[in-house]
Amino acid sequence: MESFQTGFDKVQKNIRLGNSYLVNYTRKTRIETNLTLEEIFHHSNAKYKVFYKDFFVFFSPETFVKIIDGKILTYPMKGTIDASLENAAELLKNDRKEKAEHYTVVDLLRNDLSMVADDVKVEQFQRIDFIKTHQKDLYAMSSEISGKLKPEFDGKIGSIMQKLLPAGSILGAPKPKTLEIILEAEGYDRGYYTGVCGWFDGQNVDSCVMIRFIEKEGDQLYFKSGGGITHMSKLEDEYQEMKNKIYVPIH
Repeated sequence: MESFQTGFDKVQKNIRLGNSYLVNYTRKTRIETNLTLEEIFHHSNAKYKVFYKDFFVFFSPETFVKIIDGKILTYPMKGTIDASLENAAELLKNDRKEKAEHYTVVDLLRNDLSMVADDVKVEQFQRIDFIKTHQKDLYAMSSEISGKLKPEFDGKIGSIMQKLLPAGSILGAPKPKTLEIILEAEGYDRGYYTGVCGWFDGQNVDSCVMIRFIEKEGDQLYFKSGGGITHMSKLEDEYQEMKNKIYVPIH
């Protein structure tokens, strides 16, 4: 908690100074399991999962962007809650802090998408998704944003990603200054964590945000997780949210 608080306080100070209004603050937590990274990969039923040698594994529920026949879509996921709580879905949708965080990310990604697409609109807003884990079940709040890819970006996935990265949902807003705050506050190298990977067939794309991430350093395993910090954030709540996201996907 002490190291988490040190970075949290730096983030909150910058928010109070007006340098950012949303910071996705993450930490790495040492974990122990009798499973190998490859076994964790095979156990997972996640929508997106990757095992890379004996280096890392992730099992992500979050789509970054899809491109289907010239239509580009993104699905920002912000806000989670323990699904066992009474009226959990409604609590999540009506929580002031979670709503503010979700609104900010949706607005940020809507603006990002407008750099590469026309007719950008929010198709679904504050959709509640169910995520099952071994430790506990969670509800997560997502939205769907779509647009028509601009002709100059047709088939140019590198140019599209250059415009959109880093992903707004795992960074915050405004992007440039928030990145500086994260580098100062977190005190560790995210590496591949919160990056993006996917499939591209020359026309269509399906990509994800690399979260729910376990990395091997020497003989130790570390789970990297975090959440969005706003001026309404409370230390204990954010620390608990970070811990809620730490799990090994055994069902």
